Amino acid sequence: MVNDNTKDIPGMNLEKKYSTEKPVIESNEQLQKEFDKTKKELDKLKNWVIKKYPFTQAMGILPPQAIKLFIDEEEIPKETEKHLHLYVIIPEEKYTGKTKAKKGEKPKRIVDEMKKDILKEIDKIKGQKIWLQIKSPIDIWENCLDSKFDLVNAIAMSFPVFDTGFLGALRLSSVHKSLVVRKFEKYVVSYVIGGSFTRGDMTPTSDIDVFVIINDTDVKRMPRVELRERLRTWIYKYVSEAMAIAGVKNPLNVQTYLLTDFWESVKDAHPVMFTFIRDGIPIYDQGTFMPWKTLLRMGRLKPSPEAIDMFMKSADRTQKMVDRKLMDCMVDIFYGVLNPSQALIMLHGHAPPTHKETPKVMRKLFFEKEKMLEAKYLKVLDRVVGLFRDYEHEKLKGISGKEIDQLLKDSEAYVKRLKELRKQINKSYQSRTIEKIYEDVFGLLKGILGKMSVEKTIEKFEKEYVKKGKFPRQHLRILNNIIKARKDFKKGKIDNKKLDDARKDSTILINALIEYTQRCDLAMLNKGRMVLKYKDGIAELLNANNKTFLIRGQEVKKLTNKIEKSDMNELSEAVEQQKSQENIVINPKVFELIKKELGSFEIII
Repeated sequence: MVNDNTKDIPGMNLEKKYSTEKPVIESNEQLQKEFDKTKKELDKLKNWVIKKYPFTQAMGILPPQAIKLFIDEEEIPKETEKHLHLYVIIPEEKYTGKTKAKKGEKPKRIVDEMKKDILKEIDKIKGQKIWLQIKSPIDIWENCLDSKFDLVNAIAMSFPVFDTGFLGALRLSSVHKSLVVRKFEKYVVSYVIGGSFTRGDMTPTSDIDVFVIINDTDVKRMPRVELRERLRTWIYKYVSEAMAIAGVKNPLNVQTYLLTDFWESVKDAHPVMFTFIRDGIPIYDQGTFMPWKTLLRMGRLKPSPEAIDMFMKSADRTQKMVDRKLMDCMVDIFYGVLNPSQALIMLHGHAPPTHKETPKVMRKLFFEKEKMLEAKYLKVLDRVVGLFRDYEHEKLKGISGKEIDQLLKDSEAYVKRLKELRKQINKSYQSRTIEKIYEDVFGLLKGILGKMSVEKTIEKFEKEYVKKGKFPRQHLRILNNIIKARKDFKKGKIDNKKLDDARKDSTILINALIEYTQRCDLAMLNKGRMVLKYKDGIAELLNANNKTFLIRGQEVKKLTNKIEKSDMNELSEAVEQQKSQENIVINPKVFELIKKELGSFEIII
């Protein structure tokens, strides 16, 4: 996570000019020039430092508003208040280590040599005074242990000239801490960083582990569990916000504890809590964490006799835990066999059965009907499902590791066979799909164009319907593609993607053909529809499928040689069966029957 970003971060602004003289109002252009010059010089210095001392972890410019704090706390000369303060971080072993001495000379401290060399390079920078500090992570952690949290926060908010991850991790945890404390200051007892970050073995992609301890001792109106969950939810919500502000992508892992639960775990000598206290570094503390750390160092945090008994009894639970895990393994194997079996049943076009019915359905479909699956694989399925059924009914009390090994071996062979079976089913499915598409399309075309060969159908469709604008040319292309896809499949040249494309395209063509057919039927239906006006109102005469109906309101009557009672079902059936006809023929006797039924009437066109 090398950070060489030159953008400002909260608390830092290199565009401002710092001088011992009175402020001078300068143009934005002049300020930009000075900033670019300073940045260029800092880049050159950074490149020199990391080439000469590649173990350097970070280089940052401290926020100007925090310089006075460092002067007061770390005995830095007061005259450096208007300088740029360059804060360099190197590993502890380099900070305390010594150089290899030549014969007859004493070894020198690496940090002293490094400081002398960097100061020589700083002297070459004209027009900008820079004060240099070289520290190790231990120095920063000591500030935390001394409750000098403002110093650490200023280091975290420094402008990153160079960073291998240390400054970014510190900045992310500090930003998140500020968001949490600002929201829940009354309840936050300690905010502690730990894990690889404080141990010194952090990598550029390491997670950043932090612990938040919440005081639940004065909460009266809310259950402790509810309090913990509410605060935990809010604290997690701030993680993404903190990552955005800090500009760091490393995951921030937050563990939230209630104070009373934490004390209980410490009393019971929980190893996680001991490790947390040992390695943890507070960047915010209300006087609680440091006493724990001190007591641990003094050897005063000791487990109670009850805690010792509890840990001893854990050995007695070992066999039960192992048995439980073996049973869990059996359940995992069961689902590993069941799920792909049900998947293939669905692929074959059936709804997934229950786990008890799955072996029976697999046998019926793929062994008896399709003859695709061998009997030995069905025995594996029967065995696994049978074990699970006994487990469900509490008949199975335990299972050995040897049995698990055999089940795992058999299940692997079963799943491997199912993968091959899937290919077989896919091929069969492809065949059914392409034939269904072909039949549906040419069935509709037959209803429109009449029965003829494929070649004649395409020729007539293009000449009579595409060229005359009844169908777009795209539909002709789809028709040709369907024919080609069917031929390719028979030659074994089509894959799933091409088949899926043909299926999607066929839907467009089929919908268009159905819509055209319906329009034709509707037009023909309208030819046989008349509106009749008579003394008492309006009636409708409808001729469909060579049948004539008289409709008055909700009443439907059929007109043959006489007037018969009918209903909407018979009318609807006649409409659905209506076939295209050039002419509509109505028996003149129908009008005599209508006159008898309605009296005098007029036909409205």
